[in-house]
Amino acid sequence: MSIKHKMFGAVIAAGAALGLTLPATAQTATQALSSESVIERIKEDGVIRIGLSLFVPWSMRDVNGDLIGYELDVGRKLADDMGVEVEFVPTAWDGIIPALLAGNFDVIISGMSVTTQRNLTVNFTDPYAFTGMTVLLNTEMTEGMELDELNDPSITFAARRGATPVEVIMDEFPDAELLLFDEDGAALQEVLNNNAHATVTQISTVNRNAREFPDVLSTRPDVVYSPRGQAFAVRKGDPDAIFFFNTWIAQQWRTGWLEERQQYWFESDEWEDQVMQ
Repeated sequence: MSIKHKMFGAVIAAGAALGLTLPATAQTATQALSSESVIERIKEDGVIRIGLSLFVPWSMRDVNGDLIGYELDVGRKLADDMGVEVEFVPTAWDGIIPALLAGNFDVIISGMSVTTQRNLTVNFTDPYAFTGMTVLLNTEMTEGMELDELNDPSITFAARRGATPVEVIMDEFPDAELLLFDEDGAALQEVLNNNAHATVTQISTVNRNAREFPDVLSTRPDVVYSPRGQAFAVRKGDPDAIFFFNTWIAQQWRTGWLEERQQYWFESDEWEDQVMQ
């Protein structure tokens, strides 16, 4: 059984157990929260506002400047199934959770990995995507080096500020220097410009970058860090939203739609000629 299906099964089982143990005395409180749910506001306004951060191939601009990517497909289908319009709100990654809490949008759908630290601030749905991470290396700067040799003060990593790869780098290569940037493209550019030895990012992105710059970049497909699920993030205290989104996500897994979209965006290069270079 794949990591994706094991993780999905565990999440569904946990959700079912939670539903069975909900005390009857909490029914009134739950009903009150549901009446104030973001789902009710979406239905009333006729639009769902989705916060996302631009991150290839999750969400990006095509040659016409329009947003495309896995998140856009997910958001548009979600809105269509709800019978509402969709508004995407591009937001810097390090400010996306505060923007959700401030009410700038209704839900984050932006490849956000579920972590304990984030769960202190927001609630997560079941995963709608599954990914792992690996290293993207400047081939010349790391020639002949084993991965454990990258854990050295003389080695520089680059990564996007506030993103999960930062946690991986700090855990796996704590002695290396770490340069932080607001966008993934800036971190990649540091590696391309010989200013950083490596970065860590999702496997799909690493493979695409290595194909695009084969003379400069290389990777280690045999090494996978932090395999985990990505989920929608919503404000706390809204069980109605969690239940609705979980039902929708489960349906898309059952029909195979989510898996098909992941294969298109994460495992193929069919879409690359649509993207701004």
